[in-house]
Amino acid sequence: MQKYFVNELIPLCGIRKSAVILRSDAGLIGVAMGDILLQLNNISVVYSDVIQVLKGVSLSVEKGHIVSLLGSNGAGGVNIQNQAPEFITRQGIIQVLEGRQPFKYLTIEENLRVGTATRFGKPYKQDLEMVYNYFPALVQRRKALAGYCSGGELQMLVIGRALMAHPQLLLLDEPSLGLAPLVVQEIFRIIKKINEEQQATIILVEQNARMALQVAHYGYVMENGKIMMEGTSKELSDNPDIKEFYLGMAASGIAKSYKDVKSYRRRKRWL
Repeated sequence: MQKYFVNELIPLCGIRKSAVILRSDAGLIGVAMGDILLQLNNISVVYSDVIQVLKGVSLSVEKGHIVSLLGSNGAGGVNIQNQAPEFITRQGIIQVLEGRQPFKYLTIEENLRVGTATRFGKPYKQDLEMVYNYFPALVQRRKALAGYCSGGELQMLVIGRALMAHPQLLLLDEPSLGLAPLVVQEIFRIIKKINEEQQATIILVEQNARMALQVAHYGYVMENGKIMMEGTSKELSDNPDIKEFYLGMAASGIAKSYKDVKSYRRRKRWL
């Protein structure tokens, strides 16, 4: 199998997080096929020739798996150069943006149909049925304007809209942001179900490390622009540093108080 590497980061619509374009010596090829759907090799990003935000980042995503990226905020990309967002979307790279950004003056169902824009003229009713099956809460609200929906409903909407585009690689950016705990549990249950039933490959960028590791197959920990640790979800969940610094657990396995977590001496052994 020929190996492909990412050597360019292109953000969708100028946003902070980045989509990826794969290239080989022969030119632009979209998303690599085979067991490894996506591979990044030694990616560095510098803002204004001064601020380095990514420092030799390498990671891979196996087809059909959920891969979680844990760590603090601060990752980013470069300006879009010559590729239109719809071109990137047609390569099967679909991003669900942080902050749940719908078309506020369109209904739920009209928003979902926007997800089929790059498949113009092709049947979509079966896709609508699929989305409503995953998110039954949207069925009764399908004629409501998106601007009047709750945060949980909007998160279901934007994930559903992404599914309507038939993604090969689905990028989920902070799906738990600002949601109630019970809604977060439901969203992550559905993400896991989508992965299992649709064999969807998912990159999950999420501050809720506990929920991310519960659904992911594999994970990477990024600190100060570098990948500092990686492993299966179980390996990361069992790691004492991850327990302390990301899951709020003491060495004894007892949950730490908020005060203890905020005042601890930062001794991250991997730095």
